[in-house]
Amino acid sequence: MGTPEFAVETLQALVEHQYNVVAVVTQPDKPVGRHGSVLQPSAVKQYALERGLPVLQPEKMKDPAFVETLRSYQANLQVVVAFRMLPEVVWAMPEYGTFNVHAALLPQYRGAAPINWAIINGETKTGVTTFFLDHDIDTGRIILQKPFDIPDTADVEYVYDGLMHLGAEICLETIEAIIASDGHPASMSQDDSSLFPLPSSLKLAPKIFKETCEINWQQSAKQVYDFIRGLSPIPGAWTTLVASDNKETVLKIYKSSKSEVKKPSAAPGTIVVESKSLFVACLDGELLQLEEIQLAGKKRMQARDFLNGNQAIKKMK
Repeated sequence: MGTPEFAVETLQALVEHQYNVVAVVTQPDKPVGRHGSVLQPSAVKQYALERGLPVLQPEKMKDPAFVETLRSYQANLQVVVAFRMLPEVVWAMPEYGTFNVHAALLPQYRGAAPINWAIINGETKTGVTTFFLDHDIDTGRIILQKPFDIPDTADVEYVYDGLMHLGAEICLETIEAIIASDGHPASMSQDDSSLFPLPSSLKLAPKIFKETCEINWQQSAKQVYDFIRGLSPIPGAWTTLVASDNKETVLKIYKSSKSEVKKPSAAPGTIVVESKSLFVACLDGELLQLEEIQLAGKKRMQARDFLNGNQAIKKMK
C-alpha cells in the first residue's frame, strides 16, 4: 500500500526478491492539467501495472466492496509505505498484521512530513522505522530502525533519496524477521520511557501547507537556513519581496548559504547587496546569502542573475 515514488522503491524490492505480491493498493488517479481533465496515476500504480500486479484504488478505505475485494486476496501480510491512515478492518486483516515503513526514527517525527521537519529543526540524524499499525497514527510497536545522517548542506531531495533506498532495505529485513518468527518478531513499545523520549520532548511532523512555508526572518540565520533546505525543492520556502516602490512579489528561495558577514544594525528581512551577491539580514545580525530563487511567474534562477535586472529592492517581508 503506497502512492508516491518513495513507495515504489520498496515495492520494487519486494518484486525483485520474489515475494508474492498479490495486490497493490494506491490512491485514485489524480486530476491534473489546467482543467483537471487528465487523470494522472500514482507512481506506485504505474510500476504495478508495468509488472502486471492487480491494483486497487479505493476512495474510502472502509468501503465494503473494497474490504471484501482486499480480503479475497488472502494476504498473509500488508506493507504500507507513504500511504494513508487505515481503519482497523484493513490493518488487522492479515494473519501477520500490517507494518508501516516510516521515514523517521520513531517516536520522533510522527506525522505526514517527517523528512521536512527533521531538516527544518536542524537534526543531524534521522532514519527509517518499521512498526506494526494500531489504532493511532505512527504509534505501533517498533520492529526495526536504521539511522541516516543528515549533512548540514542536505536538502529534502538528498534525504528523501537516501531514506527511500534505506526504506526498501529495512522492509526486506522486517519481512525476514516476521517470517522467521512466524509473525511474532521482537518489537518495542513506543511508550517505553527507558528506550524513548518522554511525550513532552517529542517532535511532530504535521502535514505542510502553503502557509507553513512562509519564511519568518525574525529568527537566527541558522534557523532560516534550515527552514529553506527543509522545504527544498518541494514545496519551497517563500517570502514576500518588497521593491523600492513598495510593490510586493512572492519569492521562493530554494538554496541559501550561511555567511560570515554580519550586520548587527540591519533589521531582520533587510536586503544587503555586496560583491554582486544577495544577502538578507536575520534576527541574530548575521546575513544569509541567497543562491537559488524564483520570482512568482518566473523560472528558477541564480540570485546573481536575479540581481542583474532587479536592483530596486529593499527588504523581505
